[in-house]
Amino acid sequence: MTLIRDMCYPTPHELALAARALADEHPALVRLRQAGASRAGEPLWVLSVGSATSPSPAATAAVTAAAADPRNVLVVAGAHANEPVGGATVLALARHLIREPAAGATWHFLLCADPDGAALHRTPRPYSLLEYHRNFFRPPGPEQPEWAPSLLPPDRLPPETLALTRLIDELRPTLQISLHGTDLGGSWVQLTRDIPGLAEPFGKSAAELRIPVETSASDASGWPSPGAGIFVMPDPGAGAAGAFQPEDTRLSTWYRAHLHAGTTAIVEVPMWASDLVDDPAPHPDPRGALRVLAARLTADAARVAELREGAVPGTDPAAAALLRAVDWTLALIPAIAVGWTGAGAPAEATAAYIGSIDAFGRRLSLRAAAMLLRVLSAQGHPAAPAVDRLVTGWCEEFAARFQARWVPVATQVEHQSRVVLAAYERLVAAAR
Repeated sequence: MTLIRDMCYPTPHELALAARALADEHPALVRLRQAGASRAGEPLWVLSVGSATSPSPAATAAVTAAAADPRNVLVVAGAHANEPVGGATVLALARHLIREPAAGATWHFLLCADPDGAALHRTPRPYSLLEYHRNFFRPPGPEQPEWAPSLLPPDRLPPETLALTRLIDELRPTLQISLHGTDLGGSWVQLTRDIPGLAEPFGKSAAELRIPVETSASDASGWPSPGAGIFVMPDPGAGAAGAFQPEDTRLSTWYRAHLHAGTTAIVEVPMWASDLVDDPAPHPDPRGALRVLAARLTADAARVAELREGAVPGTDPAAAALLRAVDWTLALIPAIAVGWTGAGAPAEATAAYIGSIDAFGRRLSLRAAAMLLRVLSAQGHPAAPAVDRLVTGWCEEFAARFQARWVPVATQVEHQSRVVLAAYERLVAAAR
C-alpha cells in the first residue's frame, strides 16, 4: 500500500455510509450486511470484499457456501471504544482490496464491534492527550465484545459478543485480525499462533513510518517473542506475567477462530509515539523501578477513588456507564500493583519494559479520572475542578515523560494495513 492522505477517525455512522457507497459502486465484488445489533439497537455492519460476494439471492447462497472456505479473513474494528483507528483502517483495506484483490480470498470487515461504546468515546482527531481524555470512554471488561467471554457465563454475554461469535462460526476464518490502538507508546502484534516471518515486514513498516516497536509490551509480558514486537500467547499455566492471565485470554473471542483451525492476530498502533518503549538497553534496577511505579499507581488510584465517592449516576445511562467503567478500572489496580512488586518481578529487564509498564500504570489511573471528570462536569459537581486539574496535570506529565509525538491518522492506518496484509500473506505462505 502507499501512504494515504491524513484523515480523521470515522464514526460508526460514517463507516456505514462509506461502506454502503463501496457496495453500491462495486456490486459484483462488495457486499454490506447486518450481522446483529448492539444493546442499544445499533446495527453491526459487515462489509465483505471478494469474488464470492454479491447482494443477489443467488450470490448470497454462494457466500454461505464459501463460509467453510479456509481462505476467509475476518477483520474486527472498534472492539475497544477508545481505539478508533480500526474503523479508518478497514475502509483503507477494503478500498485496497477492491483495487488489488487477494487471489482466492474473501475479506470480511466488522466495521465496529461496539457502536454503543463508540458513541460515548468520540475524538475525531485529537490534538493532545488532554483533548483525547476529555471525551474518553472504555467500557468495563464484561461489556467489551471480545473480552466478555473471559469474564461472564455464556448466558450473560452481550449481543455484540454473540454476533461476533456467530460471525466467526459462519465464516470459519483462516485468519481473524483484531484492530487495536494504544494512546501512547509503540506498535506490536499479539498472535494466538505464530505466523512465521511476520516480524520482518512488521519491523520494516514501523521503521519506514517512524513508529517505535514496543519490544516489551505490558499486555504481553513474558510471552514468547519470535521477533521484535511480535508476541505469541502462551499456553495456560505457562506463568506469563501479563496484566491478564493467559487462561482468561483463551476464553476471549480471539480464540474462537481456533475452533475452526484459524489464527488470530491483534495489531496495535499508537496515536502518540514514544521511543522509550523501544529502548533495548538493560535497566539498572527493574525491581526498584517497579516498586516506585506500583506505589505511584496505588496512590493515584486512591486519589481518584476518594473523588469518586461524590459521584452518582442518577437516571443518566451515560453517567452510569462511565461510573461502571471507573469502578472496574479502579478494581483492577490493587492486583496489578501487587504483581509488580511480588516474587515474579524480574531481576533483569530492558528500559523498554519499564517504560511500557510505566505507561500502562499512568493510563489506568488517568482513564479512571478522565471518565469520572465527565460525570462530575455534567452534574456541575463541586469536585469537578479538582478532578479537572488532576487529569490536566497527568496528561501533561504523561506526554512530557514519554516525549510524545503525534502519529498522523494516515500513518497509523498505513502501518496497520500493511501489517494486516503481511499477516495474511505470511500465513498463506506458511500453509503451502
